[in-house]
Amino acid sequence: MSHFIVVGAGQAGQSIVTTLRGQGFDGEITLIGDEPVPPYQRPPLSKAYLLGDMDLDRLYLRPLSYYADETIDLRMGASVTALDPVAKTITVDGEQLSYDKLALTTGSAPRLLPASIGGTLQGVYTMRTLSDADAIEPEFKEGASVLIVGGGYIGLEAAAVAAKKGLKVTLVEMSDRILQRVASKETSDYFRALHQSHGVDLREGVGLETLVGDSRVHAAKLTDGTTLEVDFVIVGVGITPNTQLAELAGLVLDNGIMTDRHSCTSNPDIFAAGDCASFPHMGHQMRLESVGNAIDQGAVAAKNMLGQAVDYTPKPWFWSDQFDVKLQIAGLSTGHDQVVIRETEGTRSHWYYKDGALIAIDAMNDPRGYMVAKRLIEAGKTADPAVVADPATDLKALMRG
Repeated sequence: MSHFIVVGAGQAGQSIVTTLRGQGFDGEITLIGDEPVPPYQRPPLSKAYLLGDMDLDRLYLRPLSYYADETIDLRMGASVTALDPVAKTITVDGEQLSYDKLALTTGSAPRLLPASIGGTLQGVYTMRTLSDADAIEPEFKEGASVLIVGGGYIGLEAAAVAAKKGLKVTLVEMSDRILQRVASKETSDYFRALHQSHGVDLREGVGLETLVGDSRVHAAKLTDGTTLEVDFVIVGVGITPNTQLAELAGLVLDNGIMTDRHSCTSNPDIFAAGDCASFPHMGHQMRLESVGNAIDQGAVAAKNMLGQAVDYTPKPWFWSDQFDVKLQIAGLSTGHDQVVIRETEGTRSHWYYKDGALIAIDAMNDPRGYMVAKRLIEAGKTADPAVVADPATDLKALMRG
């Protein structure tokens, strides 16, 4: 009987094992995770879960009974210490397992502040795992002062939760503007105004020089010369792909674990998906850090582990919840040369164009605009910018154009 092993029990790993069973694979499946809980959703950690609006059970992608029902050997809190691609074995907590096909869905790890500037002080947190969220939650006391380092989506989401809970929030972003790496100036402007309207002290073009404290942080010196008293700090300065096992196996790395259009690595029996894996797109190896990519790439990897030769075609989508705004993103805005703003009562969306073609959308409380743009982008169609900008336009009509 064939044995398929998946190392990494996140969204991509879950997608692979679910797809394998859904495609009729009746061999052995082992799913290995280093956390002591079943696979769960990460995005709500910095949103609904931290706010107390989502219970732990609702975070789980499947109830624990699912794995027994589907005869999936789920190993939680497990450590993989060796991978031998010649013998086709891995070592898990001292036990050697043989595989026929292996998938690496090892995800990513948050970048940490150096110890030399206080990164290892107590009261300094990252927001990546369930244990991170559980460790931070007791700090969210009304009136407490928090410094958030990094103005990407994780930092902004944490700032929104803290402000809603009555904390004094300061956010610093070294770049000229928040969301600079992932969104247009127009979107940055929108979210800057949103946060400032809720009392967030948002400082752009300002970095962290050092954190101050003996064992626990109590102050922060910033690059503009100011010093802040803080009760705790949340660091959101990006992530790096977990490629250690791939390196042990001698797999080719290129912006993460390099895969081909079938999600196969440089070893024909080893596949990869999710945050840790890059794939060919428009002439280079792209890596997408999103739930949608983890699900879709995982499903493709599973089908190709079964020999189906399915190509992976990314259809990027993302979302973020901040205060009373739900941001939905479709497509990739990289290289855009025009942003069209569409605004109606209660909704706003930014439509990105490149060489006259629609390539992405940022939709704020505008689910209809998001769905229409997403379908157009995925179909390779566009929409006249002037028509999009007109609030009187019936967006559904764009689909018939």
